[in-house]
Amino acid sequence: MEQRHLGRTGLRVSRIGLGTLTWGRDTDEHDAADMLKTFWEAGGTLVDTADVYGDGEAEYLLGRLMDGLVPRRDLVISTKAGSVADPDRRVDGSRGHLLAALDASLTRLGTDHVDLWQIHAPDPGTPLEETLQALDVAVSSGRARYVGVANFCGWQLAKAATWQLAAPGRTRLAGTQLEYSLLQRGAEREVLPAALDLGVGLLPSSPLGRGVLTGKYRHATPADSRGASEHLAPFVEPYLDDTAAHIVDAVTTAADGLAVTPLQVALAWVRDRPGVAAPIVGSRNAQQLTAALSVEALSLPDEICRALDDVSAPVHRYPDHDWSTL
Repeated sequence: MEQRHLGRTGLRVSRIGLGTLTWGRDTDEHDAADMLKTFWEAGGTLVDTADVYGDGEAEYLLGRLMDGLVPRRDLVISTKAGSVADPDRRVDGSRGHLLAALDASLTRLGTDHVDLWQIHAPDPGTPLEETLQALDVAVSSGRARYVGVANFCGWQLAKAATWQLAAPGRTRLAGTQLEYSLLQRGAEREVLPAALDLGVGLLPSSPLGRGVLTGKYRHATPADSRGASEHLAPFVEPYLDDTAAHIVDAVTTAADGLAVTPLQVALAWVRDRPGVAAPIVGSRNAQQLTAALSVEALSLPDEICRALDDVSAPVHRYPDHDWSTL
């Protein structure tokens, strides 16, 4: 699999990442092992997790698999801290919480460092400079090799990345993780321009529109799908409207014309967008993952990309366009 630099850093990652959101909860050890081995054998390196996935079970499971199935040295392990697993989805960006969470992640993962450590979300109750100082401590102490943020909007990303570049000794942001797909192009409004300007690589989450872009929901909700899952049905539901259906129809038409699958078309589109380093794919099993990894051989023709751009174009007006034309 092709490797790409993450932002303006020396860190190289596979251009498709493996997500572990459901590991330890909906995905058992057998399926996780099959997926990790399949991913590794295909040349994949970037494995994305977080301390709250499965209440820590995702990291614990990944650590066990690295201990006996896939060599740690062959993987780029990315984890996140800052989200607190409680009913209010609280965020804690304090230096104390973040560094304690990192130590706990390393214990569960069974490693002395992670390759990429990300702040899971901005915390309005903690000064940004304190949150960012935790990133510097993580790198200077050897517990993280590179750092980034997730779910920051455009101005927050620009502020954080600029702060890290403003003084010697601070660690530049390597990446930012954010939902991005043909069904969710909000990142293009401000996040992507900021990331491109400041040398921060984008790691799109939910690149298949929470599974909707595969076309599986066109006529009904399959009983074994995430849309029918107790945990994930509310996650999928927002993308089952008429607007999404119109985009999915266009993706399906493009796929038919290219003799490939809608999954391949949707994933290739986001993978090759400017500024994107590696979409993070969260598959249920090795069969689904193999289907996603098959996109490696596909490059969409320019006319298909333009057609998909047009049909899924978000509405960006003032101040994104020249004011004199409004």
